[in-house]
Amino acid sequence: MVALNSESSQSKTRQQLLDAAGQVFAEHGYRAATVREICLRAGANVASIHYHFGDKEKLYLEVLRYAQQLDTKNNPGLSQSDRLAAPEEQLKGFVRSMLVKLLSPGSHAWDGKLLAREMIEPSVGMEVVIDERIRPLHNHIREILRSFLGPRVTDDELRQHEFSIVSQCVFYHHCREVVSRLYPRFKPNAPEIERLVDHITAFSIAALKAKAPRK
Repeated sequence: MVALNSESSQSKTRQQLLDAAGQVFAEHGYRAATVREICLRAGANVASIHYHFGDKEKLYLEVLRYAQQLDTKNNPGLSQSDRLAAPEEQLKGFVRSMLVKLLSPGSHAWDGKLLAREMIEPSVGMEVVIDERIRPLHNHIREILRSFLGPRVTDDELRQHEFSIVSQCVFYHHCREVVSRLYPRFKPNAPEIERLVDHITAFSIAALKAKAPRK
């Protein structure tokens, strides 16, 4: 019984460290984040990082993979059912997935912030982010775009459209402080996020149809 309680306690501490580390890395970035602050938020001692993860770098990589698990569970934008939907609905699902990831409040809201920070401040986790987070999304949006633009679309054209759609989404995260000062009434709550989903999707579809080959 004592051994079981000890294992349960260690598992709880590990989970608390992952959640606290996700928040701290998202707020400060990998380089500026400190093990001391992570442990303080987790209510754990500094030695627990070494016990559970080895060092700060291994902890960070584990946090990135943990974030992927959370995203797959809570925001499944790449599900098989999405892939079977009409291109318009697939695009809407992709846009919603990005905006929810970047703007939603909540206990795991650090996931999108961490991903966005890694894009502008590459660190030891960049390869993990590219291979396990961004590349699947990259491949998915290109499939959606081909549905609109046809099989003869070039890689350059796909890139331009992909970046244009993604940029509309990340703007609201990267320019959050500017937006809040220019439009104080704008609050990225659930209804507002859904309005943004509708707008970005409609705007993008109009552009894609204008570029689509004539039948």
